[in-house]
Amino acid sequence: MSTQRRFLPSISCLRALEAVDRLGSAVAAAEDLALTPSAVSRQLKVLEEQMGVTLLVRDGKGLKLTASGERYAHSIRATLDDLAQSSLRLKAGGESNSLNIALPTTFGLHWMWPRIARFLRHHPQILINQSTRLARVDFAREKFDMAVYFGIQDWPGVAYLPLAYDRLVPVAAPALAPAAPTEVAALLNVPLLHLESRPGAWETWFERQAVSPGHLHGMLFDQFLSLQAAAVAGFGAALLPEFLARPEIASGRLVQLGPAQPDPPNDQEGDAMYYLVWPRDHDPDPALARFLDWFRQESEVLD
Repeated sequence: MSTQRRFLPSISCLRALEAVDRLGSAVAAAEDLALTPSAVSRQLKVLEEQMGVTLLVRDGKGLKLTASGERYAHSIRATLDDLAQSSLRLKAGGESNSLNIALPTTFGLHWMWPRIARFLRHHPQILINQSTRLARVDFAREKFDMAVYFGIQDWPGVAYLPLAYDRLVPVAAPALAPAAPTEVAALLNVPLLHLESRPGAWETWFERQAVSPGHLHGMLFDQFLSLQAAAVAGFGAALLPEFLARPEIASGRLVQLGPAQPDPPNDQEGDAMYYLVWPRDHDPDPALARFLDWFRQESEVLD
């Protein structure tokens, strides 16, 4: 046993301090931990003696943590939460190999999930734990093996597997279609719906059709799924990813108002796309390697 680990407090003492910090008293902590108040008090005393630091002070009939005690309790809480999550993943995975992936909501639901389902049918011994995430993950601190990322290759420390182009399709509800002429410039008279994470998407689309858009205004949404629902409801025209637009067009709930952009064979260098990313500081383990090999075949990006 290392010297550092020999002096680690017992988990029961750590749980006692965390519970007092969270609940405000030894009585409430005792009830939460299914102990007696005197047992909680003993554990707190043992912890203070082992640390050699005052962690709590009496505040009337209750206990109040010192500044050092609060900082320590917050660190304990984060560690216990991480341990609980790791235990849950271990229990769920059993003897199977498991992978943790962070996914953006819309792309995850409509592009990744069907492909992950096919992968799992061929590799039933591997479990894929999925979490919704829009921002970049911190692979050094978070328990993710990989993530789906939309953008350009400007994320340091990761390897990239291109998955799909960001091919946006202009669509609107059929009731709005008669007011949407085939000339691209005339679409400037149609209510346009915008996405927070794609500022300038409509401007870029018009410019690539050789039309000057000027200053565009319209309703703003924070998710593609909300944008899709608004377009179906007839609020205006939207630029939706092709994987999201095509089923709606096929069902008749939306109609296409113009060409998709950008077209993959003529995609401009530097345009954003969807990538699967993972830490490049070590070789992927066998489960991740199989997952990456599978998705290299599923990629929609042409070599």
